Amino acid sequence: HPSIHPPIHLSIYLSIYLSTYVRGRCAGGASLLLSGRRVFDVSSFVRLHPGGEEALRARAGTDIRDALDGPPHRHSPHARRWLAPVPGRGDTRRRRRRARGGGGTGKATSTIDDLVDWRKPLLWQVGHLGEKYDEWVHQPVNRPIRLFHSDFIESLSKTAWYMVCIVWIPLVLYLTWSCYTSLARGETRLFATFTTAYSIPVHPYCFPLLFVLGMGIWSFLEYFIHRFIFHMKPPASNYYLITIHFLLHGQHHKSPFDDSRLVFPPVPAFLVIAFFYVFANTVFPEAFGVSLFTGGLFGYVTYDMMHYYLHYGSPKKGTYLYRLKSYHVKHHFEHQKAGFGITSTFWDRPFRTLIPKETFGKQD
Repeated sequence: HPSIHPPIHLSIYLSIYLSTYVRGRCAGGASLLLSGRRVFDVSSFVRLHPGGEEALRARAGTDIRDALDGPPHRHSPHARRWLAPVPGRGDTRRRRRRARGGGGTGKATSTIDDLVDWRKPLLWQVGHLGEKYDEWVHQPVNRPIRLFHSDFIESLSKTAWYMVCIVWIPLVLYLTWSCYTSLARGETRLFATFTTAYSIPVHPYCFPLLFVLGMGIWSFLEYFIHRFIFHMKPPASNYYLITIHFLLHGQHHKSPFDDSRLVFPPVPAFLVIAFFYVFANTVFPEAFGVSLFTGGLFGYVTYDMMHYYLHYGSPKKGTYLYRLKSYHVKHHFEHQKAGFGITSTFWDRPFRTLIPKETFGKQD
């Protein structure tokens, strides 16, 4: 009887109302998720979902509490934080007043993201975070980042994914033709600097082998740079090292879905690529060294394209790319000190930085 058990009737009414509301919205094309009596509209996040679009669309209109705890994996605290309910209008106004320096009644609630002013370029602010920088930079947000005051310099720090192919693939094709024709002349010999009697001629048919070897060298450089340079831990007292770290890679971990910063812009990439070109030409005979460099350059293009796809693509479940995407997502949201391989997990194994597989035993 309603007069005896009003809470029970209210609970049933709310459940029926929520189910009807969610089903109606999902039938109209929206993607809504339930967590108990809380409703989350993730329609704008479906494309960004690290687990792929299909995973969210398949669960539209259902309760996700069990899914958050796995299998296939447990969602990290950072991932759960992104499901926080959207504040009401009053909360939004109070937060804006606090950002402008206004008062408001009651004690202000701050988060670690409030340590910087998001309305201003971040590059010159992060160095002042000191000991809090490492914690701040590894709490991802879903919002664009501005680095520089100058619009021109800011434009050089961002690029679309297809610019990598437009700029570097023609160079790879040209260098491939140039190296093969140079080797075909029969003038390239190894160890000719030390002795002419025992120098080894390099046959033009060796080019594919050198090309693949160059890709393998890049694979190691990819791991080495990502682990020891991009994931260095700058001293808390060094403003400039923190700033450099954020410029190189910290920005990507802070905002992993900023699609304009997922691949290297051509201008800074040119400086690094030019260094490796000069190095290869200095250490090895010209055509030999450039052949290795060409393979390495193609490996870099493959890396950038795959990295973009691992963030925005939706590979089919059970495929190699699906497993690689899941691996990279764990690196961003849970295991920032492991999982440094992007195009493969090969180098994580001998260097013992492989992200462990999750287990879901009966005790769970």
